[in-house]
Amino acid sequence: MRLRDLPSVDELARGNDDPRAVAAARSVLGRAREQIRAGENPGDLAARLDAELAAGRAPRLRRVINATGVIVHTNLGRAPLAEAAIDRVREVAAGYSNLEYDLVLGGRGSRQDHITEILSRLTGAEAALVVNNNAAAVLLALAALAEGREVLVSRGELIEIGDGFRIPDVLERSGARLREVGTTNRTRAADYASAIGPDTALLLRVHQSNFRVVGFTALPQLEDLAAVARSHELPLVDDLGSGALVEIGDEPTARASLAAGADLVCFSGDKLLGGPQAGIIVGRAELIERLRRHPLQRALRADKLTLAALEGTLQLAVDTPGEIPVVRMLRESPEAVRARATRLAERIGGQVEETVARAGGGSLPVTELPSFACAVEEELARRLRDADRPVIAVVRDGRTLLDCRTLTDAEVDEVAAAVVAARA
Repeated sequence: MRLRDLPSVDELARGNDDPRAVAAARSVLGRAREQIRAGENPGDLAARLDAELAAGRAPRLRRVINATGVIVHTNLGRAPLAEAAIDRVREVAAGYSNLEYDLVLGGRGSRQDHITEILSRLTGAEAALVVNNNAAAVLLALAALAEGREVLVSRGELIEIGDGFRIPDVLERSGARLREVGTTNRTRAADYASAIGPDTALLLRVHQSNFRVVGFTALPQLEDLAAVARSHELPLVDDLGSGALVEIGDEPTARASLAAGADLVCFSGDKLLGGPQAGIIVGRAELIERLRRHPLQRALRADKLTLAALEGTLQLAVDTPGEIPVVRMLRESPEAVRARATRLAERIGGQVEETVARAGGGSLPVTELPSFACAVEEELARRLRDADRPVIAVVRDGRTLLDCRTLTDAEVDEVAAAVVAARA
């Protein structure tokens, strides 16, 4: 085909009633010209137009199957929701809700009321507040309690989190001034006490939920830090990050942090809690109220779907935490994972290989979870990503590993079908 043989945009789009047909035709013809100049045949332009339109109609945000062995995988949307949480979202999204309506009084209510009681039950806190993520939770706490004043924090806790965001940069946007105490590897309670002055607003601890400093190290116990804060009548804010509500590895729970003397505790909803993206703040009622009344709270508040998913997840944390997918995957026995890998290998002719899974999402950074994967050909990794239901795996030592700790029993069948299709 020559350039002069190409149809016009109008000719290619003619007869197609899709409102995006003209733009798609222009795109198809542009690529066709490039191919012709490169000596290639652009093929069936009408078929390419149909494919372009189909791709434009397809959703960009899609469900994928996580076969990486990383449970809270940030790139894959972190925590998968439990069925009970999904049901709550579906019910609330299907119509109107009492998001900010008090059904007893028949007037305006607070969206925070829907989760305060259950969070208090789970953590022992006087009050609670939910915003859109944990960075926002810490930002709001400092803006409401320390704007224009000093916040004391250990130098070893001024870390960088995902995508290049650094804790000092995030927190300084609150209007507070961070003052570092101690050294990178050793900080003591006395370092905080000696740094307190008339301009000090609060003490901040950033838990090592997504990093560890090892070797010649020292950190004060939270109880000792709380004693320093109390003796100077200052609040202590504990940023837990991952936010376990049930016992998981060596991760501290919000309840334990409050019991140790923290006045406010901030943590994520979509990491070890296993719910939607959210920032949760629990602690003393008068401090929570100051946060609730701060103007920034309205910009950071969670929407009705987040609150519905969070409420459903929290109810499971009270009644049956093992039904939360993240908790189940973290606690599942290696034998159960091996059985799943064996079943998959038998279905597709793969090999069962012992491997290591991780919590991910900046949680339990040094914890290795014994796991088992089904190993198949390396070239399948790309084809599996291109499947109608993309399967994300790990390529290692010339093979594609399908880690079965992050697969459900039902997903084993989906992965088997995807592998068969990829080989074909």
